[in-house]
Amino acid sequence: MTSANVHSFSVKSINGEMISLSQYTGKVLLIVNVASKCGFTPQYKGLQSLFEKLNPQGLEVLGFPCNQFGAQEPGDEAEIKSFCSLKYNVTFPMFAKIDVNGADTAPLYDFLKKEEPGILGTEMIKWNFTKFLVGKSGKVIRRYGPNVTPESLEADIVSALAE
Repeated sequence: MTSANVHSFSVKSINGEMISLSQYTGKVLLIVNVASKCGFTPQYKGLQSLFEKLNPQGLEVLGFPCNQFGAQEPGDEAEIKSFCSLKYNVTFPMFAKIDVNGADTAPLYDFLKKEEPGILGTEMIKWNFTKFLVGKSGKVIRRYGPNVTPESLEADIVSALAE
């Protein structure tokens, strides 16, 4: 089954309830696989900052914890939620821990990777804090590597919000 866009998926929130991404129709999404013990973890600050600045215009940042890279997200959902809240004051939506590669890849990530492959057409997510920018219609606009800072995405996000 191929899904037309991101809005056709349901995912489990960090609190355990199923969330239909259709609730974000008309919003611009920044979907990020995150980890608490990664060299890129300070990007939570930039993600939160973008969220606070651009959420009133229609940006949603969606964080998906993943433990597939160097076991850098070993905690359970309660520990992840506590870390994000206490260390980075994260208020954007966070979701249950998922796999972004391999046999147990979350269906949302299968879709994102097919829609916007990485360098040289590879679909595999290379590391934590890979980001996908999704337009208001649920179509993937662009994929960004982990080394691309949230702050540097602001112009692309503003452009997507204007569409």
